Amino acid sequence: MRKKEFEPDDIADAAMNVFWQRGYAATSVQDLVNGTGLSRSSLYSTFENKQALYQQALRRYATVTTANVELLAGDAPAKELIRELLLRIASDELQDPQRRGCLIANASLELAGHDPAVAELVTHNLQRLQKALEKLIQRAQNTQEISPDKSARALARFVVNTIQGMRVSSKGSTAAQRKQCLHDVIEVTLSAL
Repeated sequence: MRKKEFEPDDIADAAMNVFWQRGYAATSVQDLVNGTGLSRSSLYSTFENKQALYQQALRRYATVTTANVELLAGDAPAKELIRELLLRIASDELQDPQRRGCLIANASLELAGHDPAVAELVTHNLQRLQKALEKLIQRAQNTQEISPDKSARALARFVVNTIQGMRVSSKGSTAAQRKQCLHDVIEVTLSAL
């Protein structure tokens, strides 16, 4: 039996970029062959089908978002960390000429409503960020930086929702509108905490 000469995670990362640029439905198997450098037979023997490869790509996307989750564990005041997170999101959106947005937001809009496996992966990814935000907000409520009159979980959900809204609205905004729109959302979000 011949040994595989590639790392499945590297292939999933390459496929993730193809899906991220094109979306699930618009990505053909040939696009995946071109994007990964593998033959069709190698793709199928490793991942079974396009859907399984997409699901693995969504799992690998967690590596892309880890820095955002880790940021929230910092020692700075909570609102500063949340501002930095939101500014990172805005910067990602403003500096991406392909306007790919967030792979999780894209998956949510395109497939999660009718694919339970994708919905579970979307939920898992969003909950990682939500849990990090909730922990940070609870810490800030304990020190009175953020008022304890609202649920930390509800505020964390609000911020996650804001981030996903930023990702989606940025894709649909003209270049002239995007920067101001994103920065307006950031300021209003911070004032709501």
